[in-house]
Amino acid sequence: MGEIGDRHPLRVLLAEKIAQRFGRDVGLRDEEIWAYLTNLLTEFCDTRSLYALKNAQGCSLDDVGAMLLESDPIFGEAASFDRERQVRKHIGDFTLFYSGMFPEAVNRFRLRRQRLESLIDFVHAGKESYFIVSQFDQMEYRGVAPLFGRLSRQFESCVYGLNLVRNELTEMQYALVRPENLIV
Repeated sequence: MGEIGDRHPLRVLLAEKIAQRFGRDVGLRDEEIWAYLTNLLTEFCDTRSLYALKNAQGCSLDDVGAMLLESDPIFGEAASFDRERQVRKHIGDFTLFYSGMFPEAVNRFRLRRQRLESLIDFVHAGKESYFIVSQFDQMEYRGVAPLFGRLSRQFESCVYGLNLVRNELTEMQYALVRPENLIV
């Protein structure tokens, strides 16, 4: 999978928008979270990364319920606690990405009341997953565990901030096609 480099214009734009929205509008001034979110958005530009999580049969998992089953080392499919951490991190990333950037896609085929409950469950799964990842605080995971604790605690703020970033990117997109901006 192709990686978007540190100086790529998309990464620079996303980092700038995240810093502006999170710092000014959300009041979340955590540069480590900003960098994580910038990496998340650029990584998930490639849908192969978004749907990289596979089950034991090699099928991509795109359902959070199936991902949760895959993450369980006791009653589910996870063969180890490292696998549990890997899957839980992906659940946190997946749910944060979708609830922040594409909330209408979380469960678009349900009634309005059910959709709200589904979004709440979706956010809960992400928040809980980041919390579980933060509990892996030994050896190679010691340095990043606190970041995932903060992502869990600030999950809703991150969703809100990503909504703001999404709205600004949408406005920028439409500004480009306004008649006064077209070169004829």
